[in-house]
Amino acid sequence: MRTAEIQRTTTETDIRLSLNIDGTGKSQVATGCGFLDHMLELFARHSRFDLAVEAKGDTWVDDHHTVEDVAICLGDALGAALGDLRGVTRYGSTLLPMDEALVLTAIDLSGRSLLCCELDLRTEKVGTFDTQLVEEFLLTLTRRANFTLHVRQLSGVNSHHIIEAVFKSLARSLRAAVAIDPAAAGEIPSTKGVL
Repeated sequence: MRTAEIQRTTTETDIRLSLNIDGTGKSQVATGCGFLDHMLELFARHSRFDLAVEAKGDTWVDDHHTVEDVAICLGDALGAALGDLRGVTRYGSTLLPMDEALVLTAIDLSGRSLLCCELDLRTEKVGTFDTQLVEEFLLTLTRRANFTLHVRQLSGVNSHHIIEAVFKSLARSLRAAVAIDPAAAGEIPSTKGVL
């Protein structure tokens, strides 16, 4: 089983996260940030990863530290669960509609951290959630899990719809990329022999 458990405690946050890449999409999420909980729950459902997150953070300041540290833990868990990436498909991409929003994500489990993100979020907040934290989450996730991620918003005006499309598309792209390729099971998907 490709699983990982991460615990991270700082002066700003205390987080416990468990991940099962070969799950069924079950989630138990309580971060103290309602919108982040919603995004992580649908991320688990669409990736079919089992995800449990319990976070306590200094949300009286704002949600920044909690969002960033949850992304650190999720990235670390992904990296640990995937190991040397032997047998994975490596690439995944999804074009996902969410009402008027249309978002493309493309992933390469390359061992090289890179985020190319083009989003036009027209509001500063969704509820109490700062929309600028979406890119912060994605940047931190790619750095810690060490993969390349392209995110392109092709249409959309409603910030909630756009962000939801990002998380659903990301989940489905990751689901494709981490899937074991039956024709290459046991192989490293690179001419270098290592990722």
